[in-house]
Parts: sequence; C-alpha cells; structure tokens
Amino acid sequence: MGTTIKCIGILTSGGDAPGMNAAIRAVTRAAIYNGLSVKGIYRGYKGLVTGEIKEFKSQNVSNIIQQGGTILKTARCKEFMTPEGRQLAYDNMKKEGIDALVVIGGDGSLSGARIFAQEFDVPCIGLPGTIDNDLYGTDTTIGYDTALNTIIDAVDKIRDTATSHERLFFVEVMGRDAGFLALNGAIASGAEAAIIPEDSTDVDQLEEFIKNGFRKSKSSSIVLVAESGKTGGAMHYAERVKNEYPQYDVRVTILGHLQRGGSPTAHDRILASRLGAAAIDAIMEGQRNVMVGIENDQVVYVPFAKAIKNDKPINRELVNVLRELSI
Repeated sequence: MGTTIKCIGILTSGGDAPGMNAAIRAVTRAAIYNGLSVKGIYRGYKGLVTGEIKEFKSQNVSNIIQQGGTILKTARCKEFMTPEGRQLAYDNMKKEGIDALVVIGGDGSLSGARIFAQEFDVPCIGLPGTIDNDLYGTDTTIGYDTALNTIIDAVDKIRDTATSHERLFFVEVMGRDAGFLALNGAIASGAEAAIIPEDSTDVDQLEEFIKNGFRKSKSSSIVLVAESGKTGGAMHYAERVKNEYPQYDVRVTILGHLQRGGSPTAHDRILASRLGAAAIDAIMEGQRNVMVGIENDQVVYVPFAKAIKNDKPINRELVNVLRELSI
C-alpha cells in the first residue's frame, strides 16, 4: 500500500490547539524526506470541499514550530457532513493527485476521516490535536500540556487576588466532557478542589468541600470547574454557594479561549514532531484509518473506531492526590 502513495494531503480540523503547526511541519518534512509530495488543505474539510489546496515545500513550514494556532486554518464544514459534500471533497482530492490524508484534530475530525475513508477507500491517518486530552489510545494529545500551563499561570495570578480579598473563586476551564484540564490544573496550581464530569458533584459533595476545603485555616479557596454540561459550569456552583452559603464572598473567572492560544510548550512541540513523523511512517507501512498516539513513550496505532468511541478514563489516583493535598 505504502509504495502506491506519492502525494499526501494535510488538514487541521475542529478546535485549534497549540502544537498543530509543529505537527504540520513534521508531517510535511517527514513526507518530503521519504520522497512524497505534500499538499496543504486550508480550513479543514471545508477546503477539501471547495478546493482550497496548495502544494507545500519544506520552506512553507519554516519558522512555525513556535507558533500557536494553525497556519492551515480550521473551520466547521456542514457540507462535509453530507454524502454530496464528501463526494465533492473526494473529487477535489483526486484532481489534486492526493493519495492519502493526514488529519490533525479531535474526535469530530477523526470521525469525519473515518467516514470518508470508509466511503471512498482513502487511506487516512489521524493525529490527536485537542487541548481536552480526551482521545482514547494516547497518553496526551497535542495542545493539552500548553493549555495546562496556561491554566496554572492564570490560577497563580487569581490566587494573589483571592488571598488578598479572602474570596472563594470558581475558575472554569475547558475540556467539554473530560475533566483532565480541571483535575490536573487543580493539582498543579494547588487549588482546593476540582469539579469534573467524571465525578458528577451532588449537594453533599459541595457541602463536604465547603466544610472541609474552605476552612477557617484558609483565607481563600480556588475550585476548578470543567465547562461540561454535566457539571453545570462555574456560574452554576457560584449561584449555589451564594444561595446556600451567603457568608462567603464568591467570584467566578471563565478562562475560555485563552486556553487554546499561545506558543506551544517543549512537550507539545516534541509530541507533535514525533506524531507527525510517525504519521508518515504509518503511511509508508501501509497503515490506514488509524490515529497515531503515544503510550508509555512508544508510538502506537489506534483504530479510529477505538480512539473515537472509547472513553478515556481519569486516573482515580489523581483525585485522591488532590483531596489529600488540599487540606
């Protein structure tokens, strides 16, 4: 299979994540090194449908490893969700001479690649690019470490004002239905608690936190809340505390898209570079319809179905670590 492939297309899809540019650079240069030609597809699947495709040489990816966001841009594409849209995408791909696709993104992006691969027998390789860290089969995803560092930098600053005013702060972080950013962000920033979707917090747990976490020995407390609909978000908990414990001075900070930007950390640059090079290895080996991940510092190939459908579990030991260290 690998020998019949002469040209690969790269696209970034879904939410941007720091390190995507490092991955684009790695895929491009590893492909050229292995004698393949490369085409950059702009604005995700939308660019595949509209034909916004450009040939990439080594110099196209110079001086981008340190940049956040994605030089290929990203966009939602309703057309690609229809059979007609995917047919257009395939026609454009063939017209451009692209034999295989490397898709960098989260579960939605990999779901799109999986359907496309099934319908048109196109070899697709996925790279896990999402700050949420919610893809099964890889220890971390591209962008997660940078987002985590952004969170702890913000929480460190919030703690200064929380302590000065003796306030209880709820800090909302991203992650959708995954609590990795909230839980590890709480441990790394010395926060008192994390409210995550994996532990749906009921009234008793909130009471327990108020009694044990926000004690008289502490002048302030910070709680990280995952933005998920399962938790209700930071505003939900702030309202409850205002109603049930009016004696506390409560504030809310929603970090939002701040977490998605910024120059990638060394960890994310190295991860993206390894995964990008491994994507070309996978294509040369004849792999198809797999996500390339890293488990126990080794490159692994995870079938799309597993990466998308299987829930990535939270390490329960970390929940206990947070509980013990927040006394």
